Amino acid sequence: MTLAADRTGSLVDQFQFGLNAPICLTWELTYACNLSCVHCLSSSGRRDPRELTTAQCKAVIDELERMQVFYVNIGGGEPTVRQDFWELVDYATAHHVGVKFSTNGIKITPEVAQRLAGSDYVDVQISLDGATAEINDAVRGPGSYATALRAMRNLADAGFRDFKISVVMTRQNVGQLDAFKAIADRFDAQLRITRLRPSGRGADVWDELHPTAEQQRELYDWLLAHGEQVLTGDSFFHLAGYGESLPGLNLCGAGRVVCLIDPVGDVYACPFAIHENFLAGNVLGAGGFEKVWRSSDLFTELRGPQTGGACTSCSAFDACRGGCMAAKFFTGLPLDGPDPECVKGFGATALGMPTLEDRPKPSLDHSHRGRKSVPVQLGWGPPAQSVPDRACDESPLAGFTPAARSSGR
Repeated sequence: MTLAADRTGSLVDQFQFGLNAPICLTWELTYACNLSCVHCLSSSGRRDPRELTTAQCKAVIDELERMQVFYVNIGGGEPTVRQDFWELVDYATAHHVGVKFSTNGIKITPEVAQRLAGSDYVDVQISLDGATAEINDAVRGPGSYATALRAMRNLADAGFRDFKISVVMTRQNVGQLDAFKAIADRFDAQLRITRLRPSGRGADVWDELHPTAEQQRELYDWLLAHGEQVLTGDSFFHLAGYGESLPGLNLCGAGRVVCLIDPVGDVYACPFAIHENFLAGNVLGAGGFEKVWRSSDLFTELRGPQTGGACTSCSAFDACRGGCMAAKFFTGLPLDGPDPECVKGFGATALGMPTLEDRPKPSLDHSHRGRKSVPVQLGWGPPAQSVPDRACDESPLAGFTPAARSSGR
């Protein structure tokens, strides 16, 4: 039900005015992570000592149940490194809040896979950014491809069907779309592809990694042919400027149907917009998450009539709706201007105006010390490693040894 019951029109038209509860709620339980992906949207690595306690997390889940939030996307960081992760998953599902969690696969052992396969209310999403180790590991770190494939094998061997394989599209992997689909088919999984945003550490590598204009068209044509079997969320509505709309949410859902709760309880309008400009409140404040979602000044503004600026005169505006708010903001473009990957080329022209130094910077950085700007290796070799000051500062998995690789497919 929309916030304004008398408004009618298409589903997208109603979504832009906001709903009583978010359809897509992302909750980052921790910034701790064993990897240092160069495009990490939340600049994760080290745990924030202020992260919500188990009791506080359960109170948020209680609130989500009262608001009738159907499911929550749990991420990080690497959420499975929280000692209370499974306790929170069990608590959520027991309180009618389904869980979909994203993981790099480090803790998806055969035993964990069996446990997951036995639940009807938990879905798993394995991150993979290359159909080969060479492409994936240059972005996600040495050994991460093998870790992800091992997790997929464990899930498949346990009988878990339709888990998700999540791919961030980059200049280096657009040509691997068929290979990604083949991997998903091999494990009876579902492919999910998302757009690279210049958020978090992604701001440092976006110019080098985001797909070229020719690749954007290649991606669009591939999605027209395969989109019904592939999940995209609201990632590629900016490509609708080519003509036909793609499957998925064809508008920016920030503050309307989408938001993010971060590890310390701050609520942002979008998972890709972790910046003080898009901070709406905190779940620990008076009225909790419900008050932030339903009456914060920021979300009220986002749900009001929006101006498309110069884009309104473009023939493609009704299809692409000006593109992604976060992509524009972190590349220094005005929010009522063209998307930096505008298919008409207007964004590319505008990008020449703000310099890299002038672009807004993410408000938070939890990267491992000395690892914030790990360069992308043009030769696609392994990224340089740094020596941590203390193992517990750098790796939340210190002392954890993954299970030996299981046999099978």
